[in-house]
Amino acid sequence: MRCSVCGSAAISERPERTTQGYRRYRCGNCGKQFNERSVGVLNRVQYPSDVIALMVFWRLRYKLNLRDLAEMFLTRGFIFSYEAVRDWEAKLTPTLAEHLRRRRKGRIGPSWYIDETYIRVRGRWRYLYRAIDRDGALVDVRLSEHRDLAAARAFFRSAKAVTGVTPDRVTTDGHDAYPRAIRTELGKQVRHRTSRYLNNRLEQDHRGIKDRCRPMLGLKSTVSATRYCRGYDELRNFLRCRSPMREYVPAAVRRWRHMRKTAIVLAVLATA
Repeated sequence: MRCSVCGSAAISERPERTTQGYRRYRCGNCGKQFNERSVGVLNRVQYPSDVIALMVFWRLRYKLNLRDLAEMFLTRGFIFSYEAVRDWEAKLTPTLAEHLRRRRKGRIGPSWYIDETYIRVRGRWRYLYRAIDRDGALVDVRLSEHRDLAAARAFFRSAKAVTGVTPDRVTTDGHDAYPRAIRTELGKQVRHRTSRYLNNRLEQDHRGIKDRCRPMLGLKSTVSATRYCRGYDELRNFLRCRSPMREYVPAAVRRWRHMRKTAIVLAVLATA
């Protein structure tokens, strides 16, 4: 723990605590007093971090709108408006998405399947570029206002930077921008395949984000849509239970794996 103002390590713990039970400290260098949550994005929030973390987790994981979450926590004794839910989601979702993106760097396979789907943003259709590898693991996701060469090149640059992997084979549809974007950003040695039948696995994988956005009746801005789509896909990919083909995995083991990953996500959100 370091001072939130000057960064000094010469701090001492105060005997009293905050109303939420967080420890308080005092810097011996600048005299600033702060608590455990002063250096995070939830500073000066009057609700416990674990409650906010659970709310954001439910928001990204399940088909719940902002008012549903406010009502669910109201029955548990926590009173806040749906605008507070929106604000906490905007603060914590980028932190969670960035953490999950760092965890999967270098773990993606060399065969990529790339396609774009449509997301309605403020009454207009936007293009959501998505890519998975041969095992179904998420490569990257990016929202774009246009479907052209610049958007395709930006997506490939982002995917390569996030995964740290240059693929050996890329499967896309017949869009004209893909061949040039692949040669420019990934290299001429990458094999490019164009077949809508080979891309069926990605077409089926689109159902996750499409089913989640359909009850929301669209998103209101490009910034919020980009944040939500990336956070949703990263969390969905992290919580997905994977096992080798035809391997029997008991239900108890699946539940244990899910709870272990959920605990990791909640810890990341609570300490943001």
